[in-house]
Amino acid sequence: MRDHLVSTAMRLFCDRGYGSTSIDDVLEAAGVDEASLYRLFSGKRDLLLAVLDTYRSAIRGSLLEPAWRDVTDPIEKIFNLLAVYRQLLVETDCRYACPIGSLALEIHEPDQPVRELLRAYFQAWSEGVLKCLIEAGGRLPDELNRLSLAEFVLTTMEGALIQARTFRDVAYFDRAVEELRNYVEFLLYGRPRFTFPIRQALADIGKG
Repeated sequence: MRDHLVSTAMRLFCDRGYGSTSIDDVLEAAGVDEASLYRLFSGKRDLLLAVLDTYRSAIRGSLLEPAWRDVTDPIEKIFNLLAVYRQLLVETDCRYACPIGSLALEIHEPDQPVRELLRAYFQAWSEGVLKCLIEAGGRLPDELNRLSLAEFVLTTMEGALIQARTFRDVAYFDRAVEELRNYVEFLLYGRPRFTFPIRQALADIGKG
């Protein structure tokens, strides 16, 4: 029952937003009565804490490990993870949004327990990428701040999702990831892997 309520709340918070989802909405979608919910949760905030804790605890098994299955190169693991988000954008016609990122934006002044769980998820995500950067070893410059780069990968992903969702165009996500790839290639080899002519950039801006 608890898992069912949490998974229902996860879906509704993602689809509608936390503020626009009421306890009655959760009860109706889950097909349970009010007494059953309040035996397990004190209210919507308590349910939110359970949702955030579920995202945090499941990040490795439900996101990182599937994205990295059959990928051995630690750098490619990072870009394969970003490719997972791209696929979600494609499958939803660019309506997908990172559920944790969306909640962090929506809940402007979260209380301490909520903020701690939001922070824990982002830390777990960045730490997964950080491990890849550490595994890359001497391929990357010794003086590189690998934690900062891991956090920058997270920032790129979140920002690229927001733009692609806003413009309903996966090209915004692709360009952001391409620029990240350029930077990583420069760190690896002293040169970017891709070029993007200024005339093409200007043409794309004109399309907007």
